Amino acid sequence: MKHSFYTKSKKEQNQILIKIGIGTFVIVLTLILVLVFLELYSLSFLILVISLSMVAPFFDVPFLKRSGKLIYYSPLFITEKPKGGILKIHGGTLFDYYFVIEKSMNGKQRTNFIIQQYLEGLLALMETYKVDSTIKLVGTSYILNTRTAEKMGFKIVKTDLFQKFILAYNYFNILISNSIAKDKLSFPNINETKTFEAEFSDLLAHKEYIEKLNHKLAYKMSNKGKSHA
Repeated sequence: MKHSFYTKSKKEQNQILIKIGIGTFVIVLTLILVLVFLELYSLSFLILVISLSMVAPFFDVPFLKRSGKLIYYSPLFITEKPKGGILKIHGGTLFDYYFVIEKSMNGKQRTNFIIQQYLEGLLALMETYKVDSTIKLVGTSYILNTRTAEKMGFKIVKTDLFQKFILAYNYFNILISNSIAKDKLSFPNINETKTFEAEFSDLLAHKEYIEKLNHKLAYKMSNKGKSHA
């Protein structure tokens, strides 16, 4: 599976981003002008904040990838550069979901696909850092359940207040992402978002399980359309 945004030329990518930027600007400006006219100033500010949180990944993620600050190990598994022995990992953003997930998939297929891409990326990451087992991985997820995460070698830890604030700020972004993942309107419970971490050595110890689960989900995805043939 390829990321349809990055398979385009730089010119095409820039054209897409310009269209998104102009479209967002026009829609938000129109809404704000209407709300200001109605003297709903607080609501106009809220619309601005929500819009910025939703459109930001479409600009931030490609830019950070180009600058090398974000690294893709699969279309829906991204990492930051390691700092102080900590490697922050991320599932796909709203930007990635939009360009990667096939519209024809149902909710179950989408969830399986997201997890499979996560596993595929994790395995690629393990190959990259297999000579450095001192790295610790840290991430958050509202897709990966606790049982599966623990079988992969992760430990669930308490989400700190700053991370909860970031999640709250991005609530509508997460709402749209979660709805795309479930193929229906799905309101996320921020309190159920999990923060997990793992020593790299623990992941290596569970590599066989990760590979088996990845192969199982990949097989399901490769056969998703055969029953309709």
